[in-house]
Amino acid sequence: MSFSSDDFDHEHTFDDDDDSLDAYVWQLFLMINPGDDDSAFQQFTAYREVVSDTPDEDVDVAQVVRQVADWRSAFYVGAEDTRALVQAIEELASRWNLSIDWDGDTDEDEFHADADTSGLLGTAYDQLAPHGYTLWVLDTDDDSVAGWMTLSRNVEPMRELATELGIHLHRGNEMG
Repeated sequence: MSFSSDDFDHEHTFDDDDDSLDAYVWQLFLMINPGDDDSAFQQFTAYREVVSDTPDEDVDVAQVVRQVADWRSAFYVGAEDTRALVQAIEELASRWNLSIDWDGDTDEDEFHADADTSGLLGTAYDQLAPHGYTLWVLDTDDDSVAGWMTLSRNVEPMRELATELGIHLHRGNEMG
């Protein structure tokens, strides 16, 4: 199933039987933008523009989603850049008026000298879980950390969807 931006209705829903790449990607954008259909639609539209001339089998969904959703509903930072990781996660959490208690002053150099990526991801995961959100981390092919957040009730649907899309991911508390 393929739609042009002109004929894609913001309120359109794919059929339950639709196993097209577009249908799966649309579901992914809905999951990483819980309660924010406008952002999901904008990111889905941007995704479709990026992949417009690419055959489905050649699309790297995770890479394109990171590209069009970065710092809005996804993050992608260098594995050693703990400052950027903290900022990115805080930006995503702020969408739901949540804040992370990092157990230290993230503006201080000493905090980042002692911090490691897996510890920060675990802290963020633990801080988001009581509010009903799950932090996901994607496997990347480079020295980076990427991920997004979903509602915790969508853990199994996210795992199933990621499998369909060929995205390897795990919860933030499963790092390291």
